[in-house]
Amino acid sequence: MEAFEGTDRSRVKLSIAVYLLLTFALSSFFYWKVIHAGSLTADHGLLVLGLMWCPGVSGLATRLAFQGNLRGHGFGWGKTKYEVWSYLIPLLYSSAVYLPLWFAGGFNSNSEVMTLFSSKMSQVPFAARELVYFLALATLGMIGSCIAALGEELGWRGFLVPQLARITSFPVVGFVSGAIWASWHVPLIVWADYRGFGPVWYSVTCFAVLVMGIAFLFAWMRLKSGSVWTAMLLHASHNLFVQSFYDAQTKRGHFADLWTTEFGAGLAIAGIVVAVLCFRRRGELPNAGEPAAA
Repeated sequence: MEAFEGTDRSRVKLSIAVYLLLTFALSSFFYWKVIHAGSLTADHGLLVLGLMWCPGVSGLATRLAFQGNLRGHGFGWGKTKYEVWSYLIPLLYSSAVYLPLWFAGGFNSNSEVMTLFSSKMSQVPFAARELVYFLALATLGMIGSCIAALGEELGWRGFLVPQLARITSFPVVGFVSGAIWASWHVPLIVWADYRGFGPVWYSVTCFAVLVMGIAFLFAWMRLKSGSVWTAMLLHASHNLFVQSFYDAQTKRGHFADLWTTEFGAGLAIAGIVVAVLCFRRRGELPNAGEPAAA
């Protein structure tokens, strides 16, 4: 039986409202702790990990409260091809943003990451060290990234997106879920150190465009595959390759500061492209991207 089957639209809307209230209420504690500490690295990153699990805990609790079970949360694996593409797509769009900059001289061969690798593998050619670092991130690093990403995705795409899809069309699902997702990050951008190198308003704007753009991709994959694991892999892959691979090895400079990171124009443009592509393929979704019958 599908989640909330046979219920009316008002009950679905109420469940969404309860979910959002619970998510932001739980998150407020971690907002306060991180902002008070002034850094996302406080307490060895455990505060951020706790914050990332607030949407997931809230999603599970809300579904249990309204439904009495977790059916419809997307725990089935589905077709493996969707998980594979969910792993690869963030690597593709981040490469499109960063590689041209690297080829133009923006690669930092003396980054902290590569300096560490050089000290451990001094006899190994640079290209081989770079490959080892990439493969270590793409495998072992992905495990930790998935643990953190799953916390958010059990909420945003495990609960919120399927519920929105029951009462509205895919474009609205992508836009609304993206706006909520972006808003949830804003306190950390404005009052902590989760921002880029430009002005705060620039970081907020570029980040919001990026997140609202890729929210269409996350929602499309979740609805098409029926699996929340696609969202976890999308989120984990994005965080891993953007933050730990590309940003960690990019030279800083005026153009790079405004173009790179999640708070730059490059990924914001990539987010818009991704959103347009998913919008054009909305007809492939169940119910042709239209709201499911309540």
